[in-house]
Amino acid sequence: MNRAWLMIIVAGLLEVVWVSGLKHSTTLLGWIGTAALILFSFYIMIKTFRVLPVGTVYAVFTGLGTAGTVAGEMLFFDEPFDPVKVSLILVLLIGVIGLKIVTGETQTKGGDA
Repeated sequence: MNRAWLMIIVAGLLEVVWVSGLKHSTTLLGWIGTAALILFSFYIMIKTFRVLPVGTVYAVFTGLGTAGTVAGEMLFFDEPFDPVKVSLILVLLIGVIGLKIVTGETQTKGGDA
């Protein structure tokens, strides 16, 4: 796995945290942390556009964010377990993995992200 793919995975995981922060932040410090994570995750995502196709980056970013947020809400915030929801998230993850498999790198003058 190259650096650009690792960066988009990190950005997707950060998205999980800041999306939960949007729902669960109650203090000024919590909101500042959430805003900082939003900015940082989008910065990472934008950097990967130099190496990977925009559509792929955005699909992976939102797919990982969606899957992680649903899983996190079920594990940590007592969201009810729904087998249909979990099945749909698995289909989403299969799509994200499929994008990784079929997407070639488009190296530009900027090189690695």
